[in-house]
Amino acid sequence: MQRQFLVPLMLLASSVLMSFAWIGHLKYEKVWSFWTALAISWLIVLPEYLLNVSAVRMGKDIYSGAQMASFNMCSGVICVALISRFFLGEPMSGRQLLGFTLMFVSIILITYK
Repeated sequence: MQRQFLVPLMLLASSVLMSFAWIGHLKYEKVWSFWTALAISWLIVLPEYLLNVSAVRMGKDIYSGAQMASFNMCSGVICVALISRFFLGEPMSGRQLLGFTLMFVSIILITYK
């Protein structure tokens, strides 16, 4: 697979993992202690960080740092929204859905030449 496509996929996978580390533990708030949630989140963050750093280094000659950071930040927010909706079962309004759609469009505008 070409690095041009692999880098965004790795950053997207990184965002999915980070989103689970950030808010996934909330589903088990009544079952897991704070320390358990913290430990599990840190176990999720390690492969996330490996993916993120690898993708950024691999994409250095293809994308600018700002493009990769923008993709990672926007995809992170979108992943948080999807995980909160489908994993945690939280509602999402039409306005929020429109906002996340615009963020997706911004990823395309910023990342691709």
